Amino acid sequence: MFLGTYTPKLDDKGRFFLPAKFREELADGLVITRSQEHSLAIYPMATFAEMTKQVTTAPSTLKQVRDFQRMLAAGASDEVPDKQGRLTIPPMLRAYADLESKIVVIGAINRLEVWDEAAWQRYMAEQEPGFAELNDQILPDFGTVGADG
Repeated sequence: MFLGTYTPKLDDKGRFFLPAKFREELADGLVITRSQEHSLAIYPMATFAEMTKQVTTAPSTLKQVRDFQRMLAAGASDEVPDKQGRLTIPPMLRAYADLESKIVVIGAINRLEVWDEAAWQRYMAEQEPGFAELNDQILPDFGTVGADG
């Protein structure tokens, strides 16, 4: 499970150090792809394979399915972190997410997400007010996230 917020720096070759606690799980390979809100998603290879099974079983006669399949696959890159735990983000994906030096890597349960730092701060400011309401809608039987009980 991927949890937490990390602020590594992107070097001039488009590399950053994966958070140490996730390196072992991603050491054998991963897929980095475009995600929503102009962020990037990093999936363990097995998780991405499982997701693509679902996508390939959807009827490709539907335009929305074809569009999603194309966007997902065309924006995906299979990568292996180097021995030091660095991951290189391909130029096309860096451009898509508007990544320069200051990035934020967040755990998003089944994946990591990579955001431009300023974009992440804007997103957080926009989402924070509605978080409690979303909790009630998405997890009504669990009460408030983080509450004791």
